[in-house]
Amino acid sequence: MYAVIFHAEIAQLDDEYFATAKQMRELAMTHYGCVNFVATTEGSREIAISYWPSLDHIKLWKQNSDHLRAQQQGKSRWYKSYKVEVVELLRTYESTFSH
Repeated sequence: MYAVIFHAEIAQLDDEYFATAKQMRELAMTHYGCVNFVATTEGSREIAISYWPSLDHIKLWKQNSDHLRAQQQGKSRWYKSYKVEVVELLRTYESTFSH
């Protein structure tokens, strides 16, 4: 399992951004094998983490034409800067507490 961690400094987020983000998340999960996606913003920072079964899945997603257009919008309108990290998950721990 792999994770793609997207860090960004926000320039401005508008209604088109939120619609595009929703569309990209759905596309990644329904057609490209993304198994989970979480994102949050705090102040001028955004972090998004997506989980993938293989590097090939990530590569195919990176080449999707709609995703490439969304990236261009991000570079020109929504973000001041960004960084992407691709990491391999070595271990996962989980616990459920009932209170």
